[in-house]
Amino acid sequence: MSEYDDSNRAFLQAFMARSSMTFEDAQPILAAILTICEGRTVEPEEVGEDQFSNFISAANNAVSPFDLEIRSSLPQVLQPAQPDGSTAPLKRVYALVNTTSDALTQLATTYSPDEIAFLKRLLDYMFVTNNTRVCEGMVASQMQAVQLHKAPSSERQSTSNDSTQIQTAAVQSLRMTQAETMIIHLIEEGWLQKSPKGYLSLTPRALMELRGWLVLTYNDIDDRPIERIKFCAACKDIITVGQRCEDHGCNGRLHDHCIRNFFRMQQAEKCPVCKKDWPGDRFVGERALTVHSRSSNAVPEERESSPAAPSALGEISEEENDEEV
Repeated sequence: MSEYDDSNRAFLQAFMARSSMTFEDAQPILAAILTICEGRTVEPEEVGEDQFSNFISAANNAVSPFDLEIRSSLPQVLQPAQPDGSTAPLKRVYALVNTTSDALTQLATTYSPDEIAFLKRLLDYMFVTNNTRVCEGMVASQMQAVQLHKAPSSERQSTSNDSTQIQTAAVQSLRMTQAETMIIHLIEEGWLQKSPKGYLSLTPRALMELRGWLVLTYNDIDDRPIERIKFCAACKDIITVGQRCEDHGCNGRLHDHCIRNFFRMQQAEKCPVCKKDWPGDRFVGERALTVHSRSSNAVPEERESSPAAPSALGEISEEENDEEV
């Protein structure tokens, strides 16, 4: 595409209205745009991936001066098996993300400070309480999420900065119905997704948008590096669903959709980091809860059922501190 024209502007406007889409989502949009621009009927199936890539590239060039970027990632979901035992191919998700400003600050244009504080408690629950060296769940059931509606006392107390005389308003608890409504809105807006078993996790769009914030927030606590946010050794994206090395001290992780090609290239099923045999039955994501429950003869939710999940990363339990040392 030689120049940025009205068709590019129309596509970018459609993309911004949706914030994320797949190639299949874009086909009818581009077909409608090209039908008007070319003066002939263009069917969705006529729009190829190369043409779609050209529009994405042109849009990126247009939005980059405004600290925006269209990124892509494969969904991290458990794929249901087909009758022949295979799984359906994953559809790559493209999302428009802000590359500089704090992602939670962006959400503040839609949600109140109390609602943002609730979302932070939910993320703390996923990536701190439910994400240890022994069990990397990184999910929350809807019931567990709703129980976080009540702000802990440390958040409800107003704080001030003596040097700047800036007063910060105290965070108030949400009602349970407000928490339930916000979860529904976060799912509808593409920040959260719910698995068939009812677990909430971050969507591809959320992981792309929050990537820098997640690493900064959960991997550097009091200047002590803790790698709660880990990356796939194959594609280098954040991993919240996949498999892990059997060694709890090893950072070897692979997405489910990366494993087959990675081991085919390596010609051996070895951990990409420590080179030990890859177990194939150590998981990241909600499957880790089942494995952990079976190995410890205890249901994970029993240990983490308290509605007061860590509201600050300094409030990690002694058990988790021992695991991270």
